[in-house]
Amino acid sequence: MAKRAYSPKEIAQKQWVCLPWDSKWSGPFGEPTINDTWFVCGPSASGKSSFVMQLAKELCNYGHVLYVSYEEGVNLSFQERMERFRMSDVQGRFRVVTEDTLEELTERLSKKRSANFVIIDSFQYAGWSYEETKALVDRFKHKSFIFISQEYKGQPMGKSAMRVKYMAGIKVRVAGYKAYCQGRFTGDPGSYYTVWEEGVIRTSNNL
Repeated sequence: MAKRAYSPKEIAQKQWVCLPWDSKWSGPFGEPTINDTWFVCGPSASGKSSFVMQLAKELCNYGHVLYVSYEEGVNLSFQERMERFRMSDVQGRFRVVTEDTLEELTERLSKKRSANFVIIDSFQYAGWSYEETKALVDRFKHKSFIFISQEYKGQPMGKSAMRVKYMAGIKVRVAGYKAYCQGRFTGDPGSYYTVWEEGVIRTSNNL
């Protein structure tokens, strides 16, 4: 059975719900749809984890956020990061899990009032194949998935991670405490989100 083909008129009439955030976020990242897929990568100690926590807090303004902390769990550095960005301010909209299998996570997301935004940190620690990842995203089309990736020689680590990067609509690379959008929603080309202002100054001075 042939799959549906859309006419130009039908495409023009489709409506999307976009993130209505302010210029601090729309400058570097535009106004992506609220259910798009993100892929965030960057070298170690570049500000990636801090950026993701700030993004998580911002997304709490638009729905519930589930942070799947496979890599760090809830260790001391994770606790300190939550305190630094005052995640207690979004107590009712932010939750952290550390040990869900893919099946358990799928069951959790199938429940009513489950998270609108799901952060997977990191994709490598999750251990999923590309096919498993795409099936999860396709099953929950109304949710937004944010995948955090480790890097090796400036590229996402592993073939599956590379494929997930190309699947994502919003691609972000964090380096020198700056987050750059490499996806199709870039608001102002060349702009970036400052993760840590003092870190940017220190990095610039070192250069």
